[in-house]
Order: sequence, then structure tokens, then C-alpha cells
Amino acid sequence: MDILGATLRVCVDDLETAVPFYERLSGGRALRFERGGVQVAAIGCFLLMSGPEAELEVLRKVAATIAVKDVEETRQVLSELGARIIAGPLPTPVGRNLIAMHPDGAIYEYADRQAEGQT
Repeated sequence: MDILGATLRVCVDDLETAVPFYERLSGGRALRFERGGVQVAAIGCFLLMSGPEAELEVLRKVAATIAVKDVEETRQVLSELGARIIAGPLPTPVGRNLIAMHPDGAIYEYADRQAEGQT
């Protein structure tokens, strides 16, 4: 399992106000999309999220998004190490992801940039 990096998840009240700050901080431009009623802006190592409180409450439980080479391989390794797969692997706008709870109770999203069925 290859870990390629991590993204910090930040829930914000107003995405339009937060984006310029994080763009200047990271020196990059926001990639925006919507997922499940939540507005998302990916900027450098930050993933800003804004939306209904019920949705954000769930998203706040995920500590970080970890980029991996292959989500399916990651699922296998995590399961072997005693992690519980909560959701996925599922297709996303840019690849696939899964949500896992580590044996210590920490919850992480693991994501790759592969299309469904591609290895």
C-alpha cells in the first residue's frame, strides 16, 4: 500500500469567504465541486467543506483524507491490520474512495485517482 499524501479536512461556515484565504495561504487555485449537498473546495493540502449541519456533522468525524495509489489494495491491507471498512470503495468525481475506522477509533478517508475498474 503506497500512501502518497494527506489532505486536511476543514468545515467552514462560508466557503466564499474561506476560499480566498486558503488560496493565498497555499498559493493555489480552488478546485470546486459538490458532493451530497456539501460544497467542496480543494486547495493545496486543504479540503474545505460547507453545507447543511447534519452533513457536516458526519464529515467532521473523518480526521483526514489520505491519498493512496490503489484503494482496493488499501482496503485489503487495512482489513488485514484490523481496521473496519465503513464505506466503499466507491467511485468519486476524481477516482475511488473508502472510509475506514482504525483499531484506535480514528476514522480516515482513503482516496485514489483511478477510474472504477482500472488498476
